[in-house]
Amino acid sequence: MSQRDWVLDHIRRYRETDGEDGHSWSGRDGRQNLFCLLLTTTGHRSGEARTTPLIYGEHDGRHIIVASRGGAPEHPSWYDNLAAAPNVQLQVGAEQFSAIATTATGEERAELWKMMAAIFPSYDEYQKKAKDNREIPVVILQRA
Repeated sequence: MSQRDWVLDHIRRYRETDGEDGHSWSGRDGRQNLFCLLLTTTGHRSGEARTTPLIYGEHDGRHIIVASRGGAPEHPSWYDNLAAAPNVQLQVGAEQFSAIATTATGEERAELWKMMAAIFPSYDEYQKKAKDNREIPVVILQRA
């Protein structure tokens, strides 16, 4: 199964089961208990809805995600989409709602980065891989 097929299957199972299958995820190493949400953005070129499953954390009633793309030199397309159109849709378990996305900066970004790296330590590896090419964005999703 290709990565794209795996992602599409994850989204399908998540939606069909209201997150019962897909909200909790053991991670690549099988030891971590991670939680995933479904982020739906509007394609900045196509105008079409695009859904991506992402690891998230929570802070002050907001959902926090990281635009790592595994440390690649470019941002993931979902980040480009929400940067162009910050009104997004979320599904967290069975709950579905609208949110507004903003990119954390300064001290807030540093605090949220530490929180997310504690949840998923690979983020620190991804930032080292990205080097000076880009600072990996930390995105705050505030319920609309």
